[in-house]
Amino acid sequence: MQTQNPFLDEMAKLTTAAMGLAQAASDEAKAAFRAQADRIAAEFDLVRREDFEALKAEVAALRAEVAALRGGQEGAPSTAAPSDIP
Repeated sequence: MQTQNPFLDEMAKLTTAAMGLAQAASDEAKAAFRAQADRIAAEFDLVRREDFEALKAEVAALRAEVAALRGGQEGAPSTAAPSDIP
């Protein structure tokens, strides 16, 4: 047998409402944090990973071309490896 207790019913309703409010506040805080992070990132002059990798590949190709051109010269200094660049 189950009995109905109005006090427990009201407490369950209040708890459910409080959890819903907490979830809404959490979602609002996440949205505000994400917006602030986006504004901060927009202020920096950041480079996308794809652009960086493309430029890195282009620099490596140019280094190889310079090395090939210097191959005919004697006593030419060796080129630095890309990992040597700070």
